Amino acid sequence: MTSQHVAVLIPCFNEQGAIGQTIDEFRIALPDAQIIVYDNNSNDETVTEAKQHGALVFHEPRQGKGEVVRRMLADIEADIYIMIDGDNTYDATIAPTLVNTLVTEKLDMVIGTRSYVESSFPQGHILGNRVFSSLINTFFNAELTDVFTGYRVMSRRFVKSMPLVSLGFEIETEITVHALQTRVALKEIPTEYRARPEGTTSKLRTFSDGFKILGFIFFLLRDVKPLLFFSLLSFVSVVISLSLGIPVILEFLEIGLVPRFPTAILASAFALIAVICLVVGIVLDNVSRGRLEAKQLRYLNVSKPS
Repeated sequence: MTSQHVAVLIPCFNEQGAIGQTIDEFRIALPDAQIIVYDNNSNDETVTEAKQHGALVFHEPRQGKGEVVRRMLADIEADIYIMIDGDNTYDATIAPTLVNTLVTEKLDMVIGTRSYVESSFPQGHILGNRVFSSLINTFFNAELTDVFTGYRVMSRRFVKSMPLVSLGFEIETEITVHALQTRVALKEIPTEYRARPEGTTSKLRTFSDGFKILGFIFFLLRDVKPLLFFSLLSFVSVVISLSLGIPVILEFLEIGLVPRFPTAILASAFALIAVICLVVGIVLDNVSRGRLEAKQLRYLNVSKPS
């Protein structure tokens, strides 16, 4: 397959009954890979089970998937990184194909998109994934189908040049947006997504996690595409200003007076806000371009595997 050092990284929280199967399947699929579990304060037998199945186990005390992923990508040295959830829902048998694709096509990330088996995932989560994927595609001119998948194969230089700040399940969105912004070479490959093992429970909370991810998308939009973000705010302010101000102007043209003086002041205030937002967007767009150049230079400075 490849002589490069492959690390299978598994962020984990209360995955007793699933983590052992996950480790065993990836051990069979990638016998030469190093399998590392990062436990995030599990209060069941996850750690014991992971050790019994031969994985190297580390601990991240700060709660949240984002905290775990940021720590494990910073700590572990490898040529190729495979990030996978510990719930035994992803297909390990396709891992060699994903790695070979990364190497032979000289990519920086291969995304294992999920082909859902019946009853393997709540319909609300599937719908939310499609909606958020559409948002990302619209904002970043992409054609991705599954921005939330936890199955990713990544190159060393991509991992080591990626500044991550998210705390929870927004981490997949952040990784995806970083790849799209820096325009690294990536590819999606469909993989089977199974139901969780019986007796285990998902940590996803449809509405609360969904709102967090939506907020984080707009946070990323503000940072990555400030001109678009503040132009939208400027447009909204202009619409409000015109809706308030046009009746006042028409009234002034008709009677020569401004009887609704507070409304006129409010309309003027929104017009001023629109101008400020546009100027802020232009300034921050230049700052964002500088940050993007810095990210790309950092990416180029990370040594490739020999």
